[in-house]
Amino acid sequence: MAGLSDEMAPRIAPTPHYRGESRWPVVLAVLLVCSLLMLLPARVRTLPPRTPIILILAIVTPMIGAGLRGAVDRRWLVLERTVTLSAAIVIGVVNLLILLAIVRAMVRETGQASGIQLLSSGVAVWTTNILVFSLAYWQMDRGGPEARANGSRVLPDWLFPHDGAGEHVPPDWRPTYIDYLSLAFSTATAFSATEVAPLTASSKLLLMLEAGISLGTLAIIVSRAVNVLGS
Repeated sequence: MAGLSDEMAPRIAPTPHYRGESRWPVVLAVLLVCSLLMLLPARVRTLPPRTPIILILAIVTPMIGAGLRGAVDRRWLVLERTVTLSAAIVIGVVNLLILLAIVRAMVRETGQASGIQLLSSGVAVWTTNILVFSLAYWQMDRGGPEARANGSRVLPDWLFPHDGAGEHVPPDWRPTYIDYLSLAFSTATAFSATEVAPLTASSKLLLMLEAGISLGTLAIIVSRAVNVLGS
C-alpha cells in the first residue's frame, strides 16, 4: 500500500479540464457503516455509543473538502486519503473484534442469543466488511479518485475488464467508487475478485483478508443462526 505521503495524492496540475469524482456514494457508504456499528447489540458492541458519530464527522468532512476544494488545494486530497485509509483500518479491526465477540457469545451463552439476533449481527458484520474494503480499494487504486479522474499515470492495483475493452467503453473511462463496491461485494460473496484482476501484492493480500472474514462470518455466524431458526 502506498505510504501516506505526497505519493498518496499524485500532483495533478489544475487545468480548465480538471475532473473530480462525486463523493456522495462514498459518503452514503460511510453513513451506512457507522449506522450498522450503532445498531449492533450491546453484548457485542466494542465502541462507545457516540463513537460512530465522531467517525462520520472525521471521515466525511475531508471528503466534502476534497470534493469542493481538491482542484485548488491539494492538501484536502492528502487529508481525505489519510483519514479514509486510517478509518478503514480502525473500522476493519473493530469489525474483527465484533466478529470474535459474537463467536464468544455463541460459545459461552448458548441459547441466550436468538436466531434473529445472530443473523442480524452476522449480516451487519458481513456488510460492514464489504463497505470498509470498498473504501480502501477506492483510495488505494491508481493514486486515488482525483488522480484516476484526471488521468494520472499511477500504476493500477486492479485491472478492470473495461481497461482492455477498447471501443466498447468511453475513451476516458476510469473506475469510480461503484466499481470498487462491486469488487468488494464479489469478493465477499464469491470469495474471489471474479472479473477484476489484482496486480500488486497489497491488492492480493487485501482480497484474501476480505474473503477470509466473509467466509468466517457466513460459515460460523449465519449458518449457526439458520440452524437456530430451523430448530
